[in-house]
Amino acid sequence: MNIKTNSNFKNIKETYLFSEIASRVRRYQEENPGAKLIRLGIGDVTLPLPAVAVEAMVRAANEMGRQETFRGYPPESGHEFLKKAIADHYTADIRLSEIFISDGAKSDIGNLVDILGNNKIIIPDPVYPVYVDSNLMSGNKISYISGSSENGFLPMPDQIREDGAAVIYLCSPNNPTGAAYDRAQLTKWVEYALKTGSLIIYDSAYEAFITGDLPHSIYEIEGARECAIEVCSFSKFAGFTGTRCGWTIVPEDLKADDGTSLNKMWFRRQATKFNGVSYPVQCAAEAVLSGEGIRQCMRNIAYYQENADMIAAVLDEKGIYYTGGKDSPYIWLKCPGGMDSWTFFDHLLGKAQIVGTPGEGFGEAGEGYFRLTAFGTHENTKEACSRLRELL
Repeated sequence: MNIKTNSNFKNIKETYLFSEIASRVRRYQEENPGAKLIRLGIGDVTLPLPAVAVEAMVRAANEMGRQETFRGYPPESGHEFLKKAIADHYTADIRLSEIFISDGAKSDIGNLVDILGNNKIIIPDPVYPVYVDSNLMSGNKISYISGSSENGFLPMPDQIREDGAAVIYLCSPNNPTGAAYDRAQLTKWVEYALKTGSLIIYDSAYEAFITGDLPHSIYEIEGARECAIEVCSFSKFAGFTGTRCGWTIVPEDLKADDGTSLNKMWFRRQATKFNGVSYPVQCAAEAVLSGEGIRQCMRNIAYYQENADMIAAVLDEKGIYYTGGKDSPYIWLKCPGGMDSWTFFDHLLGKAQIVGTPGEGFGEAGEGYFRLTAFGTHENTKEACSRLRELL
């Protein structure tokens, strides 16, 4: 063929992090068919959907089977009943016109680059790969600010070398490190964005795991409506990883340098490239935001938190440095014995049959670190902890 492709794809790694993990695990299983693997790697949930979600989807599916209640295409930005439930979920004042329902946070984070031009991009390292890859695919140049044990894996604005307007990606509680910004830290980020005319893309997908007095939303910080887009998800809060539903808030206050409304641009983008989330799924999402729905979701989160506590207890016992595990389902640990991330991956797989995620896959600052998740069952997590005690 004589067609041209997007040459920017040459700037990303040929193999996605989790594809490489799957490949190594597959080879190990072929060579060791009797091995009982415990997977604490990919951040997928294991508990079934809350009952209220299932009941709502069944009711909605039945409605779709009757002429008088059948529905076709949903509204471009989502059904109003779900948008109202999301708005009520916030302590800040969020308008329905600012809420956009999608099939998950990952999609929206990757797609937001569609409405942004040639900007300086600032991304903390280590980081969820979609922030980096979606910008590289669009030909954007990225500047990194590093997380480390010195700053608790919570990079701050004073690490930025060149002032000026930028698109800044923040995730709190963070994936992969589990670290979470407090109000004072997040206030500094908002103040920096306002001072420099920057835009913050804030990923709050794990906010439901917060237990202390930490901000669940960037809109709890004064001035954030003028400088921040927030992306959130039902994937981890309600176990919708296979059901797919999330939302993005684009305040009407957000204006580009030429006065263009980012809210209107995002609406136009979604109306062109996205046909919305199915009615049964949106009904399920509304149900989990009800009083009973939140109680059921929080029971599941408490279950995963118990897993995190078990893993953290082993690391405390062995004197291994880590972040996360308290306000997050992720435990980010320093590889023992000075091992690099992939060496520890192979060591853990080969000696303990545990699958984790090498920190190097999340960026250069992740080298020498490793991510474990609390999304397994109690039984598997207990067995994994027993194996870890013997190995570490």
